[in-house]
Formats: sequence, structure tokens, C-alpha cells
Amino acid sequence: MAQHASSKKRIRQDAKKRLQNRYYKKSARTAIAKLREMTENSEASAFLPKVVGMIDRLAKSGNWHKNKSANLKSKLTRFVNSLA
Repeated sequence: MAQHASSKKRIRQDAKKRLQNRYYKKSARTAIAKLREMTENSEASAFLPKVVGMIDRLAKSGNWHKNKSANLKSKLTRFVNSLA
């Protein structure tokens, strides 16, 4: 158990940040699944930039590895282009 005030504060901050990270990751996963379910090229093309932005933000903050983000963006772009 933490004894110092700074340790207790760090535990509080970590718990808050963990919840935020879980929310952003889950939102991105849900958006990716929603994009993969789309069958219309026009709506998928309109939704793709939003998903790519979410992925980029997760990579920038270090929640997802940059290579994972690049692979996801590549696969999703190929999927959207295949709908044409």
C-alpha cells in the first residue's frame, strides 16, 4: 500500500487515465467494427477519415503501437476501396 502522498496521487491519476484509455480504445474498436459492417462505398468512404483519426490519436498517445495503427489503416482503406 502506498504511504507517501505523491504515491497516492499517482495511483489516483493512473486510475483516471486507465479509464480514459479504455474508453478511447473501446470507441475505436467499435468504430472499426461498424466500418467493416458497411456495404455502401459512399457511407464507408465518408466514415473512414473519422476512424483513421481515432486510430492516429491512439498511436500518437502510445496506446496502440504505430505499426498496429498503420496495419489497421491499410486494411481498412483496402476494404473501403474494395466496396467500389
